[in-house]
Amino acid sequence: MNTTLALPHLDSATLSSLYGRSLLLTRDWNSCEIDALLAVASRFEAAVRAGHSTALLPDELAYAMFFDNSTRTKSAWAGAASRLGMRPVIVDGNSTQVEHGETAEETGAMLGMNSHALGVRHDLILGEGNRFMRAVEKGIREYLEAMTDTRKVPVVNLQCDIDHPTQTLADLLWLREYFPDGLKGKRIAVSWAYSPSYAKPLSVPQGLAMLLTRSGADVVLAHPPGYQLMDDTLATARQHANASGGSFSMTESMDEAFAGADAVYPKSWGPYDLMLERVAANAARDKQRMGDIERAALARNAAHTDWICDERRMGLTKNGKALYLHCLPADIGAEVSAGVMEQHRVNVAREANKKLYVIMALLAVAKVPDLGARLAEVTR
Repeated sequence: MNTTLALPHLDSATLSSLYGRSLLLTRDWNSCEIDALLAVASRFEAAVRAGHSTALLPDELAYAMFFDNSTRTKSAWAGAASRLGMRPVIVDGNSTQVEHGETAEETGAMLGMNSHALGVRHDLILGEGNRFMRAVEKGIREYLEAMTDTRKVPVVNLQCDIDHPTQTLADLLWLREYFPDGLKGKRIAVSWAYSPSYAKPLSVPQGLAMLLTRSGADVVLAHPPGYQLMDDTLATARQHANASGGSFSMTESMDEAFAGADAVYPKSWGPYDLMLERVAANAARDKQRMGDIERAALARNAAHTDWICDERRMGLTKNGKALYLHCLPADIGAEVSAGVMEQHRVNVAREANKKLYVIMALLAVAKVPDLGARLAEVTR
């Protein structure tokens, strides 16, 4: 494992192309743009470690709207904005006027007129979250154009129904640091794991499948029958694997996915058919039905309690020493054994810390002109 933090080259032309850009799905950006973003994130991490000021956006407002709770993502957003000199403001999505008929475009205009950046987490209902974010972005853009306002107000996807970009980019940044020789040829298992807590969104495994396949890795997706992911995200994963020279495969055996793996990412998500049922129940505002669906999902999960990342399964990995990853919080004793989690406690903390620098990078590439020169100043 590489213990030093390398400072990758900054491609000024690519950085210029990202100015004013939002990130709503990682597949919206090409590989050069992803590499440039992660290079910026690495620069910010080096600057923070060295104790240098990174306040490139002093006194600007960074709103983040959450329709689903997340201690870690809220903390990462607030920390990233603060380190850039911005003032973070967390908005409860359930306190907006969306429930009373306000459109996403109107919400975007209302928040966009007062803020300088907007993060959104809207991840629980298939077909809604990313569509909402794109409508919010449109509302902001149209308001700024109508007012001849030259501010850049990027929208950052803090998790939707399709993808969790800030998490998966943080995962990729950590994997690149842990495997400095690159991910090409590395076997990475992205596996469903049992959880008794709640029916989690599909976005993390979908985002991992779409993003990690870009690096030439051999990504194996494992899940029990009935826990499939959205077809278009799987198609994207196959396309990226073909383009990178890696591979993407699927199995219904957790053991098969772990066999010979260099890294493993065991993570629960809800049964696909029940996640689809949420759509109609949510549209009807049927809270009783939503509760019934949640209970049915947990009962379905309970049929697969043997899907756990434990010492036996870690023994199947390459030399029995695969890197364990998780977006946290992990259900200890269900998704992962206490022993495996304890062994990788520092690793998952370092993985989690990368999200702060990814968010800093997303805000900075969209908002700071001549970012390469500014970063050179703070990383001297």
